[in-house]
Amino acid sequence: MPVTVRSFAKINLGLSIGPSRADGFHELRTVYQTIALHDILRVSVKRGDGIEIVSNDERVPRDASNTCWKIVERAMAALKAHGRAVIEIEKRLPVQGGLGGASGNAVAALIALEDAVKKRLTGPERLRIAAEVGSDLPLFLVGGTILGVGRGEEVYPLPDLPAMPCVIATPEIGVSTPKAFADWDKLADELRLAAQVATASDKLTAAHPSDRINLFSRMIAAWLNGQSSGVPVSKGRGRAETPLLDLVRTGIENDFERVVFPKYPELREVKSELEQAGAVYASLSGSGSALYGLFGTRVAAEKAAARLRKRGTPAVATTTLTRRQYWSKFQVSSF
Repeated sequence: MPVTVRSFAKINLGLSIGPSRADGFHELRTVYQTIALHDILRVSVKRGDGIEIVSNDERVPRDASNTCWKIVERAMAALKAHGRAVIEIEKRLPVQGGLGGASGNAVAALIALEDAVKKRLTGPERLRIAAEVGSDLPLFLVGGTILGVGRGEEVYPLPDLPAMPCVIATPEIGVSTPKAFADWDKLADELRLAAQVATASDKLTAAHPSDRINLFSRMIAAWLNGQSSGVPVSKGRGRAETPLLDLVRTGIENDFERVVFPKYPELREVKSELEQAGAVYASLSGSGSALYGLFGTRVAAEKAAARLRKRGTPAVATTTLTRRQYWSKFQVSSF
């Protein structure tokens, strides 16, 4: 009998891009947040050998390029398990879009495989295998609110923030992540040159990749220490009721917006629409093209999603997931 699980999506609460590293990746700082939108995965192990991938979406790779294939192949070897692994992927999330759909699928396949073969990897083994397959896989082994450093694969659980209504907009635009990184490198070079020939200023200095990384880290540290973001808390409400808003009000940004929006002005317009619809914070997720807005109430989020759909942009109201919710809802039978 197949093991059925939910594969949740994520958004990025800020994303700071640092310099290129020796391994070809960029140093990153970001805060990942899991959300309730999800795909469905069914994993079974049958007689025979090899891996088979089935999906309702023809864009999902059926070969060794699929992240599910890669992680299951490694996990089968690590678990010393035998048989033919069949992975059925019911796609509900965009195949590409900055929501971590493929990465979440891989981790869901890993956990489901363990149940299917009735064997368990250790926590460190899971993280190692996930990081080998992709930079943002490890976050899905944690869930909730997570700090991502390194190339994004080093993950640290942050205080579990209360769930908050949000809207996910998925414009039908394809954004190439490698191209977005290349555009960022070009912009960073231009800013470095400008800083060399202009009078030093805080604004120019902060634009340097290393300095932006440090600034992002300081913002997160200040938030963790409970320091004021400069935005007054509503009378009668304590910080415990508004921690997610406190976090985004520190001024964290997604650096990809600086290179993606000029090339795809339609995405900037969607962000503006989210803000006009009442979002207390709106941003590109990852390199896009998905965007999200955080809202004070579910009703406000649903109205905003309906407004976007009326204007021709696919959008849905959902909610962020705490770590406890993420794991309690992971198995389909517990939803």
